[in-house]
Amino acid sequence: MNPAYLPAFAALAGSAVGGLTSLATAWLTQQRQVSAQRLAQDKSRRQKLYRQFIEEASKLYADALVHNESEVSTLVSVYALIGRMRILSSSVIVEKAETVVRMIVDTYFSPNKTFPDLRDMMNSRAMDPLREFSEACREELRALKPS
Repeated sequence: MNPAYLPAFAALAGSAVGGLTSLATAWLTQQRQVSAQRLAQDKSRRQKLYRQFIEEASKLYADALVHNESEVSTLVSVYALIGRMRILSSSVIVEKAETVVRMIVDTYFSPNKTFPDLRDMMNSRAMDPLREFSEACREELRALKPS
């Protein structure tokens, strides 16, 4: 091999290594961005789902406190939300949501509450059936990390 070619081969090899390094860096950066975007979309989807469940369950609970009867059709929306949670969420979240719905149904069978009863319930913190569900949701959302 001619020694005059050595610097040319070294320059070509250096360019190839630099190009491959640049390509690998760009690819890794793109993968991280895609992963972060998926995570953000997943969190947003879950937050929206949990917010809808909390709104629906709160309305039903308030109704259950002052009424003894309800239409089964009013529970359909929360069961549909729980079905969506089964797809997106952990089993802990689904269990907590099912517990909330069972409590709402049980509340329909209990005597109607008056305003003084509501005040007593608020003071005893018995009025927050969604606390455990909300805390579990917060923990799950906090635990979501990019892969």
